[in-house]
Amino acid sequence: MDLRTCLVIGIAGGSGSGKSTVADALASALPLGSVATLRHDHYYCDRPDLTLEQRGRVNYDHPDALETDLLIEHLQHLKAGNPIEVPVYDFKVHRRRPETQRLAPAPVIIVEGILVFVDEHLRRELDIKIFVDTEADIRAIRRIRRDMESRGRDFEAVRQQYYATVRPMHVQFVEPTKRTADLIIPEGGENRVAIDVLLARLRAAVPSPD
Repeated sequence: MDLRTCLVIGIAGGSGSGKSTVADALASALPLGSVATLRHDHYYCDRPDLTLEQRGRVNYDHPDALETDLLIEHLQHLKAGNPIEVPVYDFKVHRRRPETQRLAPAPVIIVEGILVFVDEHLRRELDIKIFVDTEADIRAIRRIRRDMESRGRDFEAVRQQYYATVRPMHVQFVEPTKRTADLIIPEGGENRVAIDVLLARLRAAVPSPD
């Protein structure tokens, strides 16, 4: 890989804003193997010292719940052209699984998560910072559906978490980072104009096949 072409894109925004949709849309539109995607929520701290009930009460929307230093270390390895072993996090039991997932370096690296712009050291590693801006009611509905369908939680648990941590942490940590973004995309993956503009920039970073 020609390291001179490596471009790192940070994608942040509130929970349910459409960050993953944007990241996936960008990755799927580029040649296979040209994009490596790091998701911040794979780096939740493992807490084997806590019971399942105690882990369920952890504030997962606070920066301290994430091992961001490890994410930065892994990102730097990718930028240097080295593969990494990404943690695999089980959201149903709030623990990391024993296995990891190997991720190879690529000309375009996407770092996605609600809090990726909070840490100054992580921001310095990003070449382009994108904030996905979506209305709060839409984000809440998307989060409820996701947590109930794929994370095994009931509506009451999701509702309590939303008011206890998700909303206040968004106001305290996520929303202020909008000011650090280079680009703001309203409505996430539904904004095809913004996606097409970004793809034009990313394609310039992907080496042409021989």
